[in-house]
Amino acid sequence: MQYTEIMVRYGELSTKGKNIKDFINRLGGNTVKALHDFPDVQIYAKRDRMHIELNGTDPEPVLARVKMIFGIQTFSPVVRVDQDIDAVYATAIEMIKEQFKPGMTFKVQTKRSDKNFPMDTNAINREVGGMVLDAIPGLEVDVKNPDIELLVDVRLNGIFLSSLTIKGAGGFPVGTAGKGMMMLSGGIDSPVAAYLGMKRGVDMEMVHFFSPPYTTQQALAKAKQLTEVLSQSVGAIKFISIPFTEIQETIKETVPEGYLMTVQRRMMLRLTCAMALKRGGMAIFNGEALGQVASQTMESMMAINDVTTMPIIRPVVSMDKTEIIEIAKNIDTYALSILPFEDCCTIFAPPSPKTRPDLEKARKYEQLLDIDGLMERALDGVEIDTVRPGTDYMHPQQAVFAELL
Repeated sequence: MQYTEIMVRYGELSTKGKNIKDFINRLGGNTVKALHDFPDVQIYAKRDRMHIELNGTDPEPVLARVKMIFGIQTFSPVVRVDQDIDAVYATAIEMIKEQFKPGMTFKVQTKRSDKNFPMDTNAINREVGGMVLDAIPGLEVDVKNPDIELLVDVRLNGIFLSSLTIKGAGGFPVGTAGKGMMMLSGGIDSPVAAYLGMKRGVDMEMVHFFSPPYTTQQALAKAKQLTEVLSQSVGAIKFISIPFTEIQETIKETVPEGYLMTVQRRMMLRLTCAMALKRGGMAIFNGEALGQVASQTMESMMAINDVTTMPIIRPVVSMDKTEIIEIAKNIDTYALSILPFEDCCTIFAPPSPKTRPDLEKARKYEQLLDIDGLMERALDGVEIDTVRPGTDYMHPQQAVFAELL
């Protein structure tokens, strides 16, 4: 079926009262950015619905992208025909045939905003339904609980037919809840946490620590590729890479083994907060799940959080690993996350880290470090990239070319 537009329903945005205009405008802007690589597509965000005109673009990849945009509750691919009842018959038959399986039922539901159209809603329901029944043997009518509901919308500029309702990502448009800084590793949990934060409207910037030569360019590319997957929900995400080699080497040489992890995480959090203050971030997000590893006990969290008063939000904190993995698979980050590239969080991990570190000891060991100097040099080496949908960071030549555009 060659669909001509996609009709988008807002869902939760309808509860926003006087602020709904701002939310819809943000959703419209996010949708334009998310579909930037479909040049013929046009987006019209209105108060009750958003209309995405395809203008000959293949609908399948557009539908897949729309499904990922936060703030969209449901959407339907639509075919527009002229105000010609014979065209309506032919399109309705083709549309139902594509979905029909033996034993299915259907009904026709008509909306007629153009009152000058010669047939009223009852007549359209009856005549279109009759033509479809005649054309598809075995199909039956069920007006209360049909398997397929054919919607016919008679407007001034044509007649619009749809029969599919696809569930969207839901939530709020990214950018309506302020900016957050996501501490993104290459693992399973942090991309899921970023996704859940973005779903509530957070404009997320990814902060990734890398430690060459202990971590490779492939590990950095993997983190960018995870960001690329998430960027499909919003069109573009800032990726902030912070060099961490000197800090890790200094900590390993200076701090007792049991506190290596605690002090490293404290430094990571300090650096992330410094970037947040520079870039207008309001909170730090991470992928910690309570009790999952040594650094995610209550005692460890308290010892690490001690370095900042900025809010730290953990969207997956109460989830089991199996729950996190299920979400990761649904949002297409899982296969990337399990690629076996090294992570700076694990390269100097001690065999027996403290699961209940003492806060005063963590502070004491940090006094052996030149914290200000280490942070200044790390921040001087920060690189910020804009990650957009469609870039293949796992193949460097393509990534370099894309960043030159």
